[in-house]
Amino acid sequence: MVVRTQCCCFFLTTPFLGLMYYFVPKAANRPVYSYRLSIVHFWSLIFIYIWAGPHHLLYSALPNWAQNLGVVFSIMLIAPSWGGMINGLLTLRGVWDKVREEPVLKFFVVAITGYGMATFEGPMLSLKNVNAIAHYTDWIIAHVHVGALAWNGFMAFGMIYWLIPRMTKGKLFSTKLANFHFWIGTLGIILYALPMYVAGFTQASMWKQFNPDGTLTYGNFLETVTQIMPMYWMRAIGGTMYLVGMLVLVYNIIQTVRANASVEDELAEAVELQVISAKRIKGEKYHSWLERKPIQLTILATVAILIGGIIQIVPTIMVKSNIPTIASVKPYSPLELEGRDLYIREGCVGCHSQSVRPFRSEVERYGPQSKAGEFVYDHPFLWGSKRTGPDLLREGGKYNDNWHFNHFWSPQSISAGSIMPSYKWLFDNEALNVSLTEKKMKAMQTLGVPYTDTDIANAQANLRAQATKIEENLKNDPDFVKSYEDSKKKAEAKGEKFVPMNEREIVAMIAYIQRLGTDIKVKDNSK
Repeated sequence: MVVRTQCCCFFLTTPFLGLMYYFVPKAANRPVYSYRLSIVHFWSLIFIYIWAGPHHLLYSALPNWAQNLGVVFSIMLIAPSWGGMINGLLTLRGVWDKVREEPVLKFFVVAITGYGMATFEGPMLSLKNVNAIAHYTDWIIAHVHVGALAWNGFMAFGMIYWLIPRMTKGKLFSTKLANFHFWIGTLGIILYALPMYVAGFTQASMWKQFNPDGTLTYGNFLETVTQIMPMYWMRAIGGTMYLVGMLVLVYNIIQTVRANASVEDELAEAVELQVISAKRIKGEKYHSWLERKPIQLTILATVAILIGGIIQIVPTIMVKSNIPTIASVKPYSPLELEGRDLYIREGCVGCHSQSVRPFRSEVERYGPQSKAGEFVYDHPFLWGSKRTGPDLLREGGKYNDNWHFNHFWSPQSISAGSIMPSYKWLFDNEALNVSLTEKKMKAMQTLGVPYTDTDIANAQANLRAQATKIEENLKNDPDFVKSYEDSKKKAEAKGEKFVPMNEREIVAMIAYIQRLGTDIKVKDNSK
C-alpha cells in the first residue's frame, strides 16, 4: 500500500518534469538554466521519492521504523523538488516581459509555481505533528489538487497551446480566449483549493475539541460536515470555473485546426546517420554519454527507483514480528467477503477510513486504536485517506441490521445532514453474484488467509445461512415486513421473478459492515 500510494504521486510528477524541461525552454526560446542542476534533480528525485511513501501512513498500523524512514526521506525530498522548480523558473530569465503577453508562458509559470507549492507542502505534511492535524481532512484534498490542477493541468494546457499551432502551421485562433482560459482557470484553482484548506483546518479543530468534563465537544460527526458545507459549495464553483476553461481550450483548438490550412505530406529526407562511438567521445561528460544509451539509462533509473521500495517491502514480508498475531482475528465469512468486494466496488473507501490513530480524540470517538494484526486477512487494506464520513473500523455492532438497511436506502432519513448518496441499486430485485465465491476464497488462501478446503466446499451453504439470519433480523421492523410483502405481491402480480432479500447485494454489504472491528473486544464504558 505504501508503494501504491507513492507511485500515484511519482507518476504524476516525474513525466511532467520531463515535459517541463523540454517545453519551457522551447516556449521561452531560452536554454535550460542549469543542465547540471537538472541531472541532480533527476537522479535525486527518482531515488528519494519511493522512500517517502510511508509519510502517507503515519500513526497507522505500519511499523514505526517504516514511518520514520518515510519522514526522513520526505524532508530530504524538498531539496531536489525545489531545485527543479528554481531551474524551471530561472529558465525564463530575460523573457519575463513575454509572460505578460503570451498565454503559454503564463500557464507554465503557474504550473511550475504549483509544483513548488505542492512539493513544499508534501515534506511539511510528513512531519508527524503536522500530519496529525492534516491527515484525513480536506487539507490533503487541497494539497493534491494544487498539484493536479496547477502543475499537471496547466502544464498540459500550455503544451497544447504551444503544439497545435505549430502542428497545423498557423497561428492560435484566439490569444484572447487563451488568456481568458488562463485567468478563469487560475481563479478556479484558488476557489477550489483555499476553501479546502479552510475546511481541513475546521475539521481538525472540531474533531479534537473536548469539553471540560472530558467528553467530545462535537461528538456527532455530522456537526463537522454541516459546518464545512459552504466550503464545498465554493469548491464546486472553483471546479466549474476550471472546467469552463477547459471547454474554452477545446473550442480554441478546434477553431485553430479549422482556420489553418490543411497540412500536406511533404517530401523529406533523413539526415545521414552518423556513427557515434560506443565509448565516450573526447571531452564528453559521463552523463551526456549515458543519455544516448537508453537501455543503460533505463536500467540505472529502474534500480534507483526500486531500491527504496525493496528495502521497505522485503522486511515486512520476511520478518513475521512486524505483524503480531491476534488470536481473536478470524477470516471473513463467504458473505462478508462478498460484501467487502461490494464495499470496494462502490468506492466507500473514498469517504471512509478504517484506521483509528492513537489520539485521544479518535479513541474516544471511534474506539481502540488500530493494531497491525487486525488487517492480516485484508487484501488489499482499506485504511483510506479521507474522512468525508466517520471512520468505520469499529462500526460492527454499533447499530442493528435495520439501521444499516435504512441508511443505505436513504442516509438523510437516518442521519440528518449527511451527504452520503443512497445506494438503492443494492436493493434491486436481482440476486447477488456468488458464482466466484469459492474462487475468491482460494485466491485469499494463496495469500495466507487460513481458509480450509472444507470452508471453501461449504461456502455457499454458510453464505446462505448468514444471509438468511440477516433477513430474519430485518423482519424485526414492521415497516420492513410490510414493504417487503407488498413488493413481493407486486412482482407476483406482474409475473416477475421475486428474489428473496437474503439473496440481494444489500445483505452482503450489511454483513461486511457488521463484521468491522468485532474481532477486537471493546470495553463498554457507557455503563
